[in-house]
Amino acid sequence: MSETAVLVIDVQRGLFEPEPRPFEADAVVARINALTARAHQQGVPVAFIQHETAEGLLAFHSDSWLLESKLNIGVGDALLRKTTPDSFLRTGLADWLARHGSRRVVLCGYASEFCVDTTARRAAALGFEVVLAADAHTTHDKSHASAASIREHHNATLSEISSFGPRISAEPSAQIDLDP
Repeated sequence: MSETAVLVIDVQRGLFEPEPRPFEADAVVARINALTARAHQQGVPVAFIQHETAEGLLAFHSDSWLLESKLNIGVGDALLRKTTPDSFLRTGLADWLARHGSRRVVLCGYASEFCVDTTARRAAALGFEVVLAADAHTTHDKSHASAASIREHHNATLSEISSFGPRISAEPSAQIDLDP
């Protein structure tokens, strides 16, 4: 049993492979792979969460719904499906975390301002300590802000929230202690 779990959110082909790609797409995937490799070595559970829709870009079981081809998925890693930006809503994530005894989650993936942000806030509201892998989440440029500034904003903003009780922090992925 590990007090920590790593959650990889929405790193899917339809979001990462077409041009224009997310900010630092290859570097983010490499950082996620390094983080999950450390998790595997330390016996920390890993879950890959996939967003799905009934039709369109992320239609369930479509090629674009599949996990990004460069991700390294471990044999025992969980694969969870979701239909909203909240990785806990109508999913088995809370039960999966409870089975592993996890009270702390390390978040990475896509999109910083939607699914990563919503899952971070929901996890804290549910009593989980949250560590945002500060350089291992990303998004696309928007008309109002660059993807780099969106990531920077969420790293700073989420770390300032204290009203939930549990701590939310943002740390470079290579510096995250998976067994604090």
